[in-house]
Amino acid sequence: MNNRHIVLGLGLAFAGVSSASAQSNVQVYGSADVSIERLSNANAAGASLTRMPSLSGGLMPSRVGFRGVEELGNGLKAIFVLESGFSPDTGVMGQGNRLFGRQAWVGLAGNWGQVTVGRNYSMLFGSFPDFDVMGPVQYSIGSLDAYLPNSRHDNSIAYRGASGALSYGATYSLGRDASAAGGPTATNCGGELAADSRACRNWSAMMKYEGAAWGVVGAYDRYNGGPGAAAAFGPTSSALSDSRAHVGGYVKFYNFKLAGGVVHRDNEGNARAPKSDLSYLGISYSPSLVWIIDAQLAHYDLRNGGDRADLAAARVQYVFSKRTSVYLMAGYLNNDGAAAISLSAGGSVGAGLVQKGLLTGIKHTF
Repeated sequence: MNNRHIVLGLGLAFAGVSSASAQSNVQVYGSADVSIERLSNANAAGASLTRMPSLSGGLMPSRVGFRGVEELGNGLKAIFVLESGFSPDTGVMGQGNRLFGRQAWVGLAGNWGQVTVGRNYSMLFGSFPDFDVMGPVQYSIGSLDAYLPNSRHDNSIAYRGASGALSYGATYSLGRDASAAGGPTATNCGGELAADSRACRNWSAMMKYEGAAWGVVGAYDRYNGGPGAAAAFGPTSSALSDSRAHVGGYVKFYNFKLAGGVVHRDNEGNARAPKSDLSYLGISYSPSLVWIIDAQLAHYDLRNGGDRADLAAARVQYVFSKRTSVYLMAGYLNNDGAAAISLSAGGSVGAGLVQKGLLTGIKHTF
């Protein structure tokens, strides 16, 4: 039995639970976002490439999930989410072929907030919606730092709370990732070792204010390395850490939204350039209910390393309904020094080369 059969079986089982209990509610939800793109300088020889990107769409990464809530009385609820990522161009599971690689947690919620245990998003991830106008998709700041749209933690406990327009939260993981497959958060750093209690521990915190006219956010994410951890993504010793701090803000006026921020990284596992800064500024404009135009500039600087990258991206979206949209995106990424960062997630580019891209697609949510 493969993963898709398991997902289908769980869906049917959850549907039965929903109909059997008047006090519980289980929903199936998701999105399918498929695009086609053309990239220049897709290798060191300067060849172009036409493809369907697998890792994320132009508006939203594809997913299917189950979420549920049961009323326990006195305002207390049991909650859960099980969410799978997939590549609609091939149908394969995402996040290193995990069954529920995007989220997998259960918890309790009340008027005091919610506590969830399992595979949770980092609070760093939660600090970007409404401040990053492009979102976690192709031709975005996720191309410059792939951890930002993929910061999920295994073996974690998370708290989220809110008071009016103010929201806040924190996470703590006993072992941030037990897999070596599935992207920048798959570092083979499972932790939970009797011989090394600090290995692969992770924590994050976030606080944000989201008002009708303006908003601000601050977040921090820090994890320790561990024995056997993938060196390409951070420290391999529990005595060393990799941390990111994000501050951002937005203002809204008429049909415009201007938003931006800065991410500072201190990676003790990178001896050549341990510190880096990523700054971004974007604008979103909605001239009508069916048209949305987004544009963003970003700069990534590996301090003391001499490598830099500049990104410019724009997107036009036509909204057929609340569930279905089509879009066209264009992007430009200039690598400086030895930098070889691709404009497109999962793509490639020759060191020091400029890469241009054009992408079009369709997204449907359910």
